[in-house]
Amino acid sequence: MSAPVIMGIETSCDETSAALLRGDRILGHVILSQDVHELYGGVVPELAARAHLQVLDDVVARTCGEAGMGLEDVDAFAVTAGPGLIGALLVGVSWTKAAALALDRPLVGVHHMEAHLFGPALDDPEAQPPFVGLLVSGGHTLLIHASAWGEYRLLGKTRDDAAGEAFDKVAKLLGLPYPGGPSVEKAAVQGDPSRHRFPRPMLRSDHGPQDPEYYDFSFSGLKTAVAGRAQEVRVAGDLERELPHLAAGFQEAAVDVLVLKTLRAVEATGCSRVLLGGGVSANTRLRQAMAGRLHDGGKVFRASPRLSLDNAAMVARAGYFHLQEGRTAGLDLNADASLPFPGLRI
Repeated sequence: MSAPVIMGIETSCDETSAALLRGDRILGHVILSQDVHELYGGVVPELAARAHLQVLDDVVARTCGEAGMGLEDVDAFAVTAGPGLIGALLVGVSWTKAAALALDRPLVGVHHMEAHLFGPALDDPEAQPPFVGLLVSGGHTLLIHASAWGEYRLLGKTRDDAAGEAFDKVAKLLGLPYPGGPSVEKAAVQGDPSRHRFPRPMLRSDHGPQDPEYYDFSFSGLKTAVAGRAQEVRVAGDLERELPHLAAGFQEAAVDVLVLKTLRAVEATGCSRVLLGGGVSANTRLRQAMAGRLHDGGKVFRASPRLSLDNAAMVARAGYFHLQEGRTAGLDLNADASLPFPGLRI
């Protein structure tokens, strides 16, 4: 028997996306990124929700057109129920509930960050547990050990800014356009990271696994250090010349923290399979550093840049897993901006 056709819907932030999957095969997939937020240097929640509402029907129609299918061919619906911007989430959840009700199809609510774990599996069938997962996005930074799908142990998380948030804020400090991650990475290509060396927060060599900070992250101090240095060079009239070096120094510091914390988890768990998920995992320097520093015999799994960013294909794939496990939602499914990560234990 062939796998069911799953439609995934993603509206947690500023990407409106729909996908049709059969198993691990993408039949149709559309991602529409909102450009209105560039004017403000960050996502404006009210504008994001309105934009989702305006385009979601068209995004779904284009996805069905790519797949050569209609909504009546969908066997089940999956939607990001959280975490994310509550207004944006409500647009996707409301649309998907209505579709599931009208067509009498099963409905699955998906956790956005768990969905990011499934992104690499759509590109590489070997991207399966067990693995150490580093989830790095605009709103979250999580370090977990996945012994199986749905069975996760939390090792570390950010105590303040998420990694993606730090990239966005540093980009704004340097006058670079939104979104900040790609802008900082592009600027850093021309820079020398040793010219401005920034602190590596919470990487003390005298800490061990018994210390609360051993696996956790903090990026607020790093952001403040970049702000101070940027102001110094701005006053000196050197910001334009030093900008690539500032971007490179910040990126190298952030990548060092992410990689070395992950390697600590690899050593502690004995699992040398590392999976990168979330928008920041598209950063080329992070991918290179992780692969270069992982011990012999280790392997890094990561999705293509398209599947690293917020997208509905990963939502559909996570939904397929939960559908197989018999976990479906009723029409009382609601959006939850702080939805707990399913199967995650401390």
